[in-house]
Amino acid sequence: MRPVRLSVVTAAAAVAALTAVTGCADKTDAASGGAKGGDGAVHVTAKDDSCTVSKTTFPAGHLQLAVENQGSRVTEVELLYPDGRIATERENLGPSTRATVTAEVKAGTYNIACIPGMKGEGIRKKVTVTGGTAAKRNPAMDAAVNAYRVYAQAQADDTLPKVKVFTDAVRAGDITAAQKAFAPSRVGWERTEPVAESFGDIDPKTDTRADGLEPGQKWTGWHALEKQLWQDKKLSPNAKALADQLDADLANWQQRVGKAVITPTSMANGAKELLDEVATSKITGEEDRYSHTDLSDFQANVDGAQKAYELLKPIAQKNDPALVTELDKQFTAIDQLLAKYHDTNSSDGFLAYTKVTAPQRKGLSDGVNALAEPLSKLAAAVVK
Repeated sequence: MRPVRLSVVTAAAAVAALTAVTGCADKTDAASGGAKGGDGAVHVTAKDDSCTVSKTTFPAGHLQLAVENQGSRVTEVELLYPDGRIATERENLGPSTRATVTAEVKAGTYNIACIPGMKGEGIRKKVTVTGGTAAKRNPAMDAAVNAYRVYAQAQADDTLPKVKVFTDAVRAGDITAAQKAFAPSRVGWERTEPVAESFGDIDPKTDTRADGLEPGQKWTGWHALEKQLWQDKKLSPNAKALADQLDADLANWQQRVGKAVITPTSMANGAKELLDEVATSKITGEEDRYSHTDLSDFQANVDGAQKAYELLKPIAQKNDPALVTELDKQFTAIDQLLAKYHDTNSSDGFLAYTKVTAPQRKGLSDGVNALAEPLSKLAAAVVK
């Protein structure tokens, strides 16, 4: 699940523990002049107690948000559809950090939210996108979107049977079998998580950790069962109900994938979000804190990001060939790095994360940083 659900304390701890992740991200964003933005950019200044937007009305089409965090806390900036779904976002912006976000928007009323501490709804500013020049599309963009939609649907279709292996084992009370099936059941989800999260209501039910629960929220999903299987080492009376609920929620996800709003920029931003997911929850070991199968999720996030990139690559190659060369290099490097942790004796194919040393985690963090920085430029390259 995304770091927006992390508590302030947890997010701050992650930043402190992994300065290589967020620190480098801050440095590279600033170095790239991110928040300066291009002509027509909407400048967003986030502080601890305010969210200032340079324009509240702008035309439909490709939008560039030039974001700067002038606050003292790590923050997040989101562009929200009228119904509250996230159109695009940038997370983990440290103090004095600049970044740019490129998105495609249609006419309507949106909110821009600055979320100091990345907790809650944040400070919101209503903005209006007017009719006018729609985002320019071409056959290459349409082909990339269509191919990605097919990929996302295939991942969802492939996930449900693997989840059923997991939930059947839970219902049968077979802890060993359930532990073995846990990580494989999450691969398709982790590869396409930005699509799943675009629906808003499914991710909190299926992929929330205990410290990510909102007030009054019932803990359901993978991690509630993960705790019972590894920490408690016994299944509680509610385990069968949790398994049934996970099946139902993921079946709902599978049926809705085909209706997800997908654009070339959302594909590119989604690829970057998957790297953010790795940096904030896999590198820290927070995501799968009971099973320690974080490297399996890590690989799935990278796989999903690489798929989105490969589909957009023909467009980016024409607009920014140097960026493509760098992304090819960094994706190869991170795949080679992850390959060092393969373990054919484990159920998920990877070494338990508890066996990855601090220097090795630092190396993984550096690899993610090296890939995340050029990946943050993909959306802008696609719409040049």
